[in-house]
Amino acid sequence: MATGTHSFRPNKGATHKRKRIGRGPGGGHGKTATRGNKGQWSRSGTHSKRGFEGGQMPLHRRIPKRGFTNAPFAKEHTTVNVGDLVRFEKDAKVGPKEIVASGLARKIAKHGLRVLGDGTIDRALHVSAHYFTESAKTKITKAGGTAEVITL
Repeated sequence: MATGTHSFRPNKGATHKRKRIGRGPGGGHGKTATRGNKGQWSRSGTHSKRGFEGGQMPLHRRIPKRGFTNAPFAKEHTTVNVGDLVRFEKDAKVGPKEIVASGLARKIAKHGLRVLGDGTIDRALHVSAHYFTESAKTKITKAGGTAEVITL
């Protein structure tokens, strides 16, 4: 007997027929179709509001509000740490374009490039960015490089 993918079947008892609700008395779920008798939920097109808990105070209103959001006024920066700049050669000029080209950042954000002071640097680099933290500036200058602030 030839076997192939055309003869594959699920194991006996592994599958069940779908309940055909509301398809008459023969299906076993006719008449009210498991919806009970009368009322809003026996009709079609019903839905309740997001988070509705049957008249109980919903969770999102029971929990106290904390903190604040600065979202409308937040400034988006692309950040790079001093320790990440070691991929550049000694005495290289490092600016926003070079950082994107090297793969340190995908793109420069709306409010510019910010160099942070995490990590160590062992070579003199001429870094130009929109913002520097104090620790980043001191680490770059101690290594013999320069930290130039550029405007947007």
